[in-house]
Amino acid sequence: MALSALDDRSSEPTGGDVAAVVGDSFALWRMLCGWLGDAAGIDGWQWGFSGAKYGWGLRANRGKRVIAYLIPQNGGFLVGLVLGDRTVTAAAAASLPQEVRDIMAAAPGFAEGTGFRLPVTSAADLDGVRTLVRIKLAGGKAL
Repeated sequence: MALSALDDRSSEPTGGDVAAVVGDSFALWRMLCGWLGDAAGIDGWQWGFSGAKYGWGLRANRGKRVIAYLIPQNGGFLVGLVLGDRTVTAAAAASLPQEVRDIMAAAPGFAEGTGFRLPVTSAADLDGVRTLVRIKLAGGKAL
């Protein structure tokens, strides 16, 4: 089974497909997409199929830079982030839920940065995502 619940390579997902899969979390999906567009300056959205193991994910782009990945799952979704060293350091000083801190601490580091996925199934889960995106957009400066 793929990471994304949308794993049919032959068909790019629609809003209806996402709504059917994420269920009650679709309102959270729309809320996050709206916030990313308004507050984070996302100016491009791109569906990408990353292979049978991962399925479809929605990239939130600001210019040529990928800010976040949204990955539909049954009953919720994941937000994938890749943070550079300065951003990870600033995030460690930020007010984040312990679950987010634990996920970040367990994430492997790569040349591109530290990559991890945060589960979103409630409105409270969006707070940590928003905080990390703000820090990322601030270039790793404390907020």
